[in-house]
Formats: sequence, C-alpha cells, structure tokens
Amino acid sequence: MKVYDVTAMGELLIDFTENGMSGQGNPLFEANPGGAPCNVLAMLAKLGRKTAFIGKVGKDFFGEQLKSAIKEVGIDSDHLLMDEEVHTTLAMVHTLPDGDRDFSFYRNPGADMMLTEHEIPENLIADSKLFHFGTLSMTHEGVRMATKKAVALAKKNGALISFDPNLRPPLWKSLEEAKEQTAYGLSNCDILKISDNEIQWYTGEEDFDEGICRLKEMYDVPLILLSMGREGSRAYYKDLRVEAAPFLQENTIETTGAGDTFGACCLNFVLEYGIDNLDEEKLKQMLVFANAAASIITTKKGALRVMPSKAEVDDFLKSNGR
Repeated sequence: MKVYDVTAMGELLIDFTENGMSGQGNPLFEANPGGAPCNVLAMLAKLGRKTAFIGKVGKDFFGEQLKSAIKEVGIDSDHLLMDEEVHTTLAMVHTLPDGDRDFSFYRNPGADMMLTEHEIPENLIADSKLFHFGTLSMTHEGVRMATKKAVALAKKNGALISFDPNLRPPLWKSLEEAKEQTAYGLSNCDILKISDNEIQWYTGEEDFDEGICRLKEMYDVPLILLSMGREGSRAYYKDLRVEAAPFLQENTIETTGAGDTFGACCLNFVLEYGIDNLDEEKLKQMLVFANAAASIITTKKGALRVMPSKAEVDDFLKSNGR
C-alpha cells in the first residue's frame, strides 16, 4: 500500500501580489507563498490527502518562509532542498482590470531551477499513487533532466501521472522550446489540466473542442480537464464531453491559484473513483465541486495558505442551490 496520495515536483516561489497603495502613493505588495505544484498539493491536503513536494528554494528569508508555509498546510517538506548560493525565485503578479494576471519573474537563475536528477528521492516517488508536474521545471536543462527522471520513476512504479502545462512565456528562451517540453508532458500523462488560452496556443485552434480533438489525435491522454475561467470547465473522457457552469462572484479579487484549486479537486476525485470507470454523472459532479472551490479561492489573496475545506465547498454549493 503506497503511503502518499500525491507527490508533486516543480517551482515553489514567492508571489508578490498587489495590495493597495502606500500613503506616499507607491504600490504595496504582499509576499504570498506560491507556485502551481504546491497550490495543488495544498488543496489536496485540505481534502485530507497525504501529499509531498520535491523542489528547491534558496537558503534565504523567503526560502524559510516557503518551507514553513508548506509544512503549515500539511505538505511533507522533507524533500524541499535549500540552495546555499542561488536565491528563491520571486514573481511580481500584476492584476489586470478583468481579474486576470500579468507576471514578471526574478529567476535568472532562481533556486527552483537548480534541482538536479541526483537529488530526486526515488523512494518517495515509488511510494506515491499519483505524480504531478508542470513545465516550469522544464525550462532549463538540469531541472528538465530531474523532471524526466521523476516521471520515468513514477511510471515505472505504477503511479498515475498528472500534468499542467502552466505556460509562463517570460520564462522560456522561445515558445517553440515551451511547445517541445509541453509535448513531453502530453505524451506522458494520464490526466491533463489545460487552460483555454493554452489549448489555443498549443494547437492553433480557436475552438476549444477542435483543439482538444487535435490533442486526442496526437496523444493518448485518458482524462483532459479544460479550465475556461469565466466560462466554467469541461472534462473530456473517452467519447464523453461534460461541461459545468462557473460560479461567478461579485467579490472576486484575483484569479491566482484558481486553476490549481480546480485541478486539485479533480485529482482528488480520480483518487476516489479511479480513472477507468468514470461516467457522465461522476464527471459532472467532479467539475461542479472543482468549479465551486476555484470560485472560492478567487475571493482570497494568494492561494496556497487559504485553500477551502470540503465543508466550505459543500456549504458554498448548498447556498448556490447546487
């Protein structure tokens, strides 16, 4: 029996999110713990799953803050390494009027890029039911090798593989290289979480269904989860296409972590029911719960430390008559 439900690998960083103006008229920023893989783990931990993280931060003030944040939310931090020489990666998150975000990264280099294949904990991966990763741990050669080693180990040990491209154009030398590494993820995953703009970017198709159809022709991904922001979400499974409406809120302040929260809830559902026998009713149930959790997170600053509990999501669904 495997000990860990989900192990994730990748970036753990500080998201500096805008938080008003100072008395002198300067923008104020709040240092929120961030990074998509740990956002996913934080939500899974809230849902009672045993989670672990593989990654690297700097041995600095922010690295210490991040280590204590993931421990606080119940993520196993034994394999979070601290780099003596390279600082923790920082991201400045600028919120646009429609609630979407623009990112500027301080990562040249950043500690998360410095993880090597020799530092991958083989026993942890062997002891995990599901392994989750994205492309930010594939932007540079060393950490790319580490990611590919981890994925190979997870496959060898029968873990389900979950992949989220999480495209951040400023971090790539070129978008062609980003496409190559995304192709690696698509070729190796059982569960894909992809956003509306990523499917358009990767396939060149404006229509989401046509884009997913293109993906299915190229790759054998059993379950594809499409997040569409204000348009809700879809699941594509075998010949099923299931859609769920979003829960739009007047008190949404930012969308940071919404896609990660959505993806985590879907992974929790797959851990509950398996990936082989999902039907339309189950997929709909999964999407509605995941959309609700994602909606709740848009009303909070940051994501990692403020994920909703199952009870909070259930109450939210009841109050929305769902």
